[in-house]
Amino acid sequence: MARGSQGTNQELSDVLNELWKLDVNRMKPGIDYKINLQGKAGFVSEGSNSARDSARAPLFSYVNENKLKSIDTYAYFINLLDNYEMSTGVAEQVTKEELKENNLFLDAILKTEIMKCAHRYLVRKGRAKSDPAQFKMQLYDIWFKLYRRDKSGGEDSCGFEHVFVGETKHGKEIMGLHNWVQFYHQEKHNHVDYKGYKARNNKDTPDEDDHVLNLQFSWNGLVKPVGSCFIGVSPEFEVALFTIVFLLSDERVANVKVKVDEYLLEIVVYRFGNSIGTSYPKMISSNNREF
Repeated sequence: MARGSQGTNQELSDVLNELWKLDVNRMKPGIDYKINLQGKAGFVSEGSNSARDSARAPLFSYVNENKLKSIDTYAYFINLLDNYEMSTGVAEQVTKEELKENNLFLDAILKTEIMKCAHRYLVRKGRAKSDPAQFKMQLYDIWFKLYRRDKSGGEDSCGFEHVFVGETKHGKEIMGLHNWVQFYHQEKHNHVDYKGYKARNNKDTPDEDDHVLNLQFSWNGLVKPVGSCFIGVSPEFEVALFTIVFLLSDERVANVKVKVDEYLLEIVVYRFGNSIGTSYPKMISSNNREF
């Protein structure tokens, strides 16, 4: 595959930029939502749950919830957030209602131009069948098929739960929670406490209209020393992006560098059999701050 400047994967960057342009449901910073970055978070050693709070106020100072709920993909996505046990090792019970909600979400995102574009690309690459019903089943296995993350318990996790909802390991460590809508919801209910943004230098110091953020936070008292998520993008954009990276690689860990819009990103996707173990973006730098 062709390499672009700064060692990026050019073909993948081109596809992801096409998806970016098709993301009509992306929220506009400063209009549909406002974030308050505040201070830079400090170092927290692995396993420690004390962190200096460099942000006294929440990350989200405003989100237009009515707009979110008026868009099918967000509305169905928000319904799914309540359906999971937070702790790994606690077997998930999938009710008929939840099964229906999983399918409603997939049906909604599959109607979007983003997912149609992602599907066409994956068919072209020989990584998906052209039949939409088969592609939906493939997506279901990638995102919603339950697997055993904790060896001591039952089937306690799935890709969607880990990436978008978040879970805890033995009540000591936060895993996942890489989604801005869930972060906002948890923050609103005082479960999440934003501690500040993470940055190494001026190139990755964020600003308020960035759509990608490296950050530190606590969730129900447990600290995530470094987390990362897209901000303002639609659920279909994230599902499309992570599905493409997942299906293009057979490695246990796929790690690709891409340039999407003005952002130089590393996209990381872990495989758990035929499902996603975890996936997240890491901001390397943003165009408007390359000195």
